[in-house]
Amino acid sequence: MSLTEKINKALTEAMKNKDEAAKRGLRAIKAELLLLKTKEGAGEISESDEISALARMAKQRRDSIQIFSDQNRNDLAQKEEEELSIIESFLPKQLSSDELEAAVRNIINEMGASGMAAMGKVMGTANSQLKGQADGKAIADVVKKLLTGA
Repeated sequence: MSLTEKINKALTEAMKNKDEAAKRGLRAIKAELLLLKTKEGAGEISESDEISALARMAKQRRDSIQIFSDQNRNDLAQKEEEELSIIESFLPKQLSSDELEAAVRNIINEMGASGMAAMGKVMGTANSQLKGQADGKAIADVVKKLLTGA
């Protein structure tokens, strides 16, 4: 079952259950995927593109939660948290910090990289291999830490 089919099924269930938070989150996902599909042309979009779109949406929600929390707008932060939980339910399992560090260490060892000069190459490989499993900023922090030996 494709991601779009899963989302449509979940949206139908949310409507039946009158779950406003789920409906809001699922409709946002559906709109983003539809926008992606129209931007790419009439063809199908790959699962990798769908995961990238969901990861981007999750990052936007995290940023919004931080901003709303800083401005004491807990009502808006709550809505973003609800949508974030819906979005994350369709993303692959997120790596823990230890798992992320082990994966990045493995990538560095495979590439034989050392020093900050190799950061770009390592980041490119790490981002493609760990897409959807970890936030890009978290990957960058781990790569920097491992390459500098800090």
